[in-house]
Amino acid sequence: MEGFIYPNEIEINWGLFIVLYPYLTGLVAGAFIVSSLYHVFGVEKLKPVSRLALISALAVLLVAPLALISHLGKPLRALNLMWTPNPTSAMAGFGYIYGFYLIIVVLEIWFMYRKDLVEWAAAKQGLMGKVYNILTLGAKDTSEKALHTDHKVVTFLAILGIPSAAFLHGYVGFIFGAIKANPWWSTPLMPVIFLLSAIVSGIALLIVVYWATCRIRKKKIDFDCLMTMNKYLWVFLISAFVLEILEVIHLAYEAEEEWPAVRGLITAVIPFGYFVIQLGQMVAAFFLLLIARFESVPIKVRKFLTIASGFMILISVLAMRFNVVVGGQLISKSLSGYSEFQWPLWHEGVIPTIGFLILPFVFLLALVKLLPPWMAGEEALLQPVSPAEVDSPAVEGVWGWLVSGVSRSISRLGIRGLWREE
Repeated sequence: MEGFIYPNEIEINWGLFIVLYPYLTGLVAGAFIVSSLYHVFGVEKLKPVSRLALISALAVLLVAPLALISHLGKPLRALNLMWTPNPTSAMAGFGYIYGFYLIIVVLEIWFMYRKDLVEWAAAKQGLMGKVYNILTLGAKDTSEKALHTDHKVVTFLAILGIPSAAFLHGYVGFIFGAIKANPWWSTPLMPVIFLLSAIVSGIALLIVVYWATCRIRKKKIDFDCLMTMNKYLWVFLISAFVLEILEVIHLAYEAEEEWPAVRGLITAVIPFGYFVIQLGQMVAAFFLLLIARFESVPIKVRKFLTIASGFMILISVLAMRFNVVVGGQLISKSLSGYSEFQWPLWHEGVIPTIGFLILPFVFLLALVKLLPPWMAGEEALLQPVSPAEVDSPAVEGVWGWLVSGVSRSISRLGIRGLWREE
């Protein structure tokens, strides 16, 4: 410990389990956004991962509250949020926000898989056949009209889920930003920073999961799909990084009484975790994703750079959550000293934290076995498409001539298609 701290600040109350809570909910929101890009905005190149994104979101969603509940001395008291609601408490709102979003995700998955469930119930024998039959809930109409209705419902739920996903994670940032007594937390940018970093981490998770599932199944990665995720990840990464930097610049420019304490935190207490693990990996991932957009780079290298960026961003966002949640508690209320965080092994420590990080993948494996997310006719999609085939639409007239000329000029720089769906 350095400087002057009050006796009640020696112990850090919100530890690794509370770090996991905003991290996991962020993965949920980001993965759902990717699915919505296909179902709502019609980004066809994300079709190979549209179902996988929803299944991944559900797997993480099932684990997200476990770390938070485990932090309670008496976990069953979490049910009091539902039995005795408090509309004036931001923390108490989690139960309702989480429950509402869980219902949306489960319903969207059910309507998306309803036809498959009916077919599997008829084709499977034994226990699995009975399980699929139960999951159909008796709705076995697979007529064209019924399937059209399913599609409309899925689209509606995806539209409804976008603001729900944003609210699910944005309100976490709201909780921290509303704590005026903490200079590292109290900023109106906090909800937006949390939301953008959530989208970034969710897309990165989906890139890693898609790569891992293709490796396990010994299938080729859909190059167009991967590059589309690369594009959206790159764009959202810019926004997240800029806002995180602006937050610190704003505090430094105002130079109020709390700035020396915040400056000491990021330069003397958590410099490696902040500048190297959090911001450094974001910058590195930014350039790797950009290099992967260059058509002159071999396809295998472009895939590797995109996947490596996914891993880096997952670690970077986890470090950001730690630096915010734990780092904010290291600043003394006296603004003249810092607490020291101890890394426990067991009680809310490193080992159970690693277990909670692994658990979503266990759930994902079970869900994938029960509800395979692989799209029909996938084999036809998995062959790499040459850049010339991707970027040579038929154009006519003066406008077509102008677009073709500009495209040829930009392509000489190796960045053609940067803003187009690859």
